[in-house]
Amino acid sequence: MFENLSAKLEKAFKTLKGEGRITEINVAETVKEIRRALLDADVNYKIAKEVTDRVREKALGQNVLTSVSPGQLMVKIMNDELAELLGGQASEINLSSNFTIILIAGLQGSGKTTFTGKLASYLKNKKNRTVMLAACDVYRPAAIDQLKVLAEQVGVPAYTDYESKDPVKIAKAAIAHAKEQGFKAIIIDTAGRLAVDEEMMDEIYNIKQAIQPQETLFVVDSMTGQDAVNSAKAFNDRLNFDGVVLTKLDGDTRGGAALSIKTVVQKPIKFVGMGEKMDALDVFHPDRMAQRILGMGDIVSLVERAQDVYDEEEAAKLNKKIAANKFDFEDFFAQIQQIKKMGNLKDLMGMIPGVGKAIKDVDMNDDSFKEVESIIQSMTMTERKNPDIINGSRKARIAKGSGREVQKVNQLMKQFEEMRKMMKTMNKMQGAGRAFKLGR
Repeated sequence: MFENLSAKLEKAFKTLKGEGRITEINVAETVKEIRRALLDADVNYKIAKEVTDRVREKALGQNVLTSVSPGQLMVKIMNDELAELLGGQASEINLSSNFTIILIAGLQGSGKTTFTGKLASYLKNKKNRTVMLAACDVYRPAAIDQLKVLAEQVGVPAYTDYESKDPVKIAKAAIAHAKEQGFKAIIIDTAGRLAVDEEMMDEIYNIKQAIQPQETLFVVDSMTGQDAVNSAKAFNDRLNFDGVVLTKLDGDTRGGAALSIKTVVQKPIKFVGMGEKMDALDVFHPDRMAQRILGMGDIVSLVERAQDVYDEEEAAKLNKKIAANKFDFEDFFAQIQQIKKMGNLKDLMGMIPGVGKAIKDVDMNDDSFKEVESIIQSMTMTERKNPDIINGSRKARIAKGSGREVQKVNQLMKQFEEMRKMMKTMNKMQGAGRAFKLGR
């Protein structure tokens, strides 16, 4: 995500590395590189020029503190400008009404229907809302079936009217049904087209006028760059939507759509899609995204994801085992499953400051755990709970059962031992810290 832009911005800041002070000459050179990086990221030229003009102004207008280098100051200025460009503050979905109608619009292939399912999961699991989906795409043959499958996956009902071919009638009937059944929210999935056309605009406009939604979201594929921005403008001119949803952001190495869309349509990016799973949806935080683009990581989001899968009772049990030096392969396997629930591994690693750049060329996904999982699953329960009994013959059997070499089993055993030692040391340090506090 934004890999190309991050690398080029880092190169731009190197111009100021080692410089003792900011001058018009070194700032001009850095700003030129920043503008080039933004243009290469498919950011609109006018926006790129406005941003870099502001960066130049701020840089030349500031005295560098003795504790801050010119390079660090420029990173700080750029961080503030990027955060502002991306929207400034996070903008959540409007759920103030007792019954919320959410209308989804966008071009075909942008990921509208998938996002509808993800949003239902988000409202149900994170906002405690009872939600119903409604299929109003009467043109794409598989649209209704796809929505039904997604609704089943996230555990919510879907209203599908196969009789009527009028999207307005379907939407109104679905809303009446959801209210009657006591639901708190309904998400209306509408038809897309391959390109913006008058017929499509008329249809979505008529649906909006008829149902008066509290929230209208425009879904767009971030990887289409300036095309995404142009279609957002066309839709907003007609619909006056409330917010943008960027899908496939995890595959977007440039970032032109994310960086331009807020300025062009003056509407916030509310959500970003980061994968195919139904929980792969994040509220968009401009400040956190700016930090990630500049290689500063995003610890806050990482902690939030960890908290989402955190089980206090299990954690307490695990802490006791670590304290008694009884952490075993069964515990290790359980921890891997917890990490997998947090999302794409490379995305998670990219949230740690400085790690994103180091792993940008590394192919990393959930399959990265498969080797370790297969080795642990080839152990007997006794071996998992008593790693110390695993001798040479047991290793040979485990290797054969997992389809791996004995060397790989040895590797895992060594890593596991090192992990146990580290946990033991950390536990002793925590104990000493507690004793010190009590002694005072």
